[in-house]
Amino acid sequence: SGLNLVACSSGKHNGETKISHRGRKELRTWLFQGAKSVVAHAEEFQLLHEYYTTRNKNPLKKMQSLIVIACKLLRIIFAILKKGVKYDPQKMLDDIKRFEETEVVAA
Repeated sequence: SGLNLVACSSGKHNGETKISHRGRKELRTWLFQGAKSVVAHAEEFQLLHEYYTTRNKNPLKKMQSLIVIACKLLRIIFAILKKGVKYDPQKMLDDIKRFEETEVVAA
């Protein structure tokens, strides 16, 4: 879908990391629109967006956070279709707690 990260660096030059844009442009557009919609209407995605933009270590800009949420939305949709499981918002929020615990242990 073209949401993979690509580092633009060579030798001593460390460029900005961007998404690859390889893949279906329409799919990427729909995923981004879906990410904006779930952040606006679903509380668990609002919490996730807030976590990504306000975390202490490497806070993301709002647009970067929406791209990460679009990737997460794609993984959730794939798991629902492939495994036939029901959507569990609590499982997704447990990921935030796991990330926070690793930050506390590392500090």
